[in-house]
Amino acid sequence: MDGRAASAASVESIFREEHGRLLGSLVRRFGDLDLAEEVAAEAIEAALTHWPVDGVPARPGAWLLTTARRKAVDRLRRDQVYAARLAILQVEADRADPVPSADAGAELPDERLQLFFTCAHPALPAEDRGALTLRCLAGLTTGEVARAYLVPAATMAQRIVRAKKKIREARIPFRVPGADELPARLPGVLSVLYSIFTEGYAASSGPELQRLDLAEEAIRLARILHRLLPGQREVTGLLALMLLVHARRAARTGPAGEVVLLADQDRSRWDQVLIEEGQRLVVSALTGGPAGQYGVQAAIAALHDEAADVESTDWPQIVALYDVLVKIAPSPVVALNRAAAVAMRDGPAVGLALLDGLAAEPKLRGYHLYPLARADLLERLGRLAEAADAYRQALELVGNETERAHLRHRLVAVEGKIDHGP
Repeated sequence: MDGRAASAASVESIFREEHGRLLGSLVRRFGDLDLAEEVAAEAIEAALTHWPVDGVPARPGAWLLTTARRKAVDRLRRDQVYAARLAILQVEADRADPVPSADAGAELPDERLQLFFTCAHPALPAEDRGALTLRCLAGLTTGEVARAYLVPAATMAQRIVRAKKKIREARIPFRVPGADELPARLPGVLSVLYSIFTEGYAASSGPELQRLDLAEEAIRLARILHRLLPGQREVTGLLALMLLVHARRAARTGPAGEVVLLADQDRSRWDQVLIEEGQRLVVSALTGGPAGQYGVQAAIAALHDEAADVESTDWPQIVALYDVLVKIAPSPVVALNRAAAVAMRDGPAVGLALLDGLAAEPKLRGYHLYPLARADLLERLGRLAEAADAYRQALELVGNETERAHLRHRLVAVEGKIDHGP
């Protein structure tokens, strides 16, 4: 990377890091997400003009905020009707929570936490929360968010406009819930971040198995949330879970991008720095009271990361942790994962019986990992014709091209055993 490219990358990194804080401060000050986004974009455009000539200021965030605030004030002076409407919203917001001051000489106040709770507000449709979080907190453009969700840009633009309209019309406040509300509201924020991460871990469609850009953005946002709420153990647990799972990313695909199963992965390629950080966080997440669902999932991930191979993995302890998870966060997917762990501890027949007991679960009918798990156990039991049928069912449901190729390969292998004998 030459000097100019390095400088451009540095400025882009500043914009990416500061965008959420800048937007949070502007929304808090003016109470309007559209206005905040527009003047934030203008401030960044001004920075792109001035910084290459004058140099990057000592406090780039404060420079951007001051510039954006001046542009917002100019707009409000030109549009008195708009200003009057915003003034009413601002009075309501100030009554709820006084506004801290910020100027170019002070550090930029960090109000991203308010944006986390606004973007993940339960009044918004679930499909809009993740999109708005990526748009506002990660600083992705509408086109980038559209690519993240694999929908046309126009569709995503409509979705984001709809979410903003909902926030405006429902008067959803830009504030952090009080201590009495936080336990009920924080899970929604964590769920949005985890949904973004899981889509990055295993893309639901498209040619690549993983969307590393999405996974890394989710981790970046989780780090921010952890810095803002260091005492919330489920935030710690979620960050730990993401790090421990993301640590395996390099070994999950082969040279041609093909799926490499956990049992076949080269564990020397796992990221030990992330694993060690995740392990430290797991201890914090599990200390000081009953464990939460993300802390327990992180503990399971830590056991996988600690094992030298699949055979030496502590499956009894993993099953015990799934037993806890089934109690505190029951779901058909958790039950599916527990059955797979039981199969590793007690044998495929026991695991298959548990899976067959889940056959009536509506949420598993369109979930390709359910027939895939059955196919795997049926193949291990030598029930090859049934395994082939289960692989075909999984193929009908899978949306990701890399996983589809993997399933075809396994189906062909089983059909070969049926034709020629194992």
